[in-house]
Amino acid sequence: MTPKTIECKFTEDETRRWETLQAEQLVDVVSGGQVQQPTRVMTCWDGDAVYFRFECVDDHTVADYTQRDDPLYEQDVVEVFIDEEGTGRHYIELELSPLNVVFDARVDNEDGRIRVHTEWDADGMETKVWNEGDLRLYEIRLPFIHFSRRPESGTLWRINFYRIDEDRDNKRYYQAWSPTGAVNYHIPSRFGTLRFVK
Repeated sequence: MTPKTIECKFTEDETRRWETLQAEQLVDVVSGGQVQQPTRVMTCWDGDAVYFRFECVDDHTVADYTQRDDPLYEQDVVEVFIDEEGTGRHYIELELSPLNVVFDARVDNEDGRIRVHTEWDADGMETKVWNEGDLRLYEIRLPFIHFSRRPESGTLWRINFYRIDEDRDNKRYYQAWSPTGAVNYHIPSRFGTLRFVK
């Protein structure tokens, strides 16, 4: 499975930000095959922040956690991993639950030895979650103050998008934009590429 590339388009039109963007589908994290509850992801940027949007078909919700940095990954959640340097050793992990609860951390991954720093907070990040029909929508606005430099057209980040979804029979399904080949999201070599474009 070849890692993917997603274009992050520049837009300053807040009211129509998502209307012209092409959505990418999440697939089974191991096989890259289709999933039962489809998920689409989109991304864009403006002069101050990068934006992510998940559109999830979801006929059953499992979400009890209410505090920041609770282990949201144990229930329904969407996730974004961002590796600005592209080395796979240091990246940001963002998670958002159906209750609009945030898990945010910086991760050190040295040859699979993972340290998660939940004491770090993505100050100024804005999130929202709402339902439209059979869809649950998640949006994240992450300011560029959390990166070493402000991106410009042509800047590349390594990135991956994930979803964990539990059904009525307590079976958990793991989705990814760029499949990792295992039920493990912390495989930076399988991250795709986000390309900023104007």
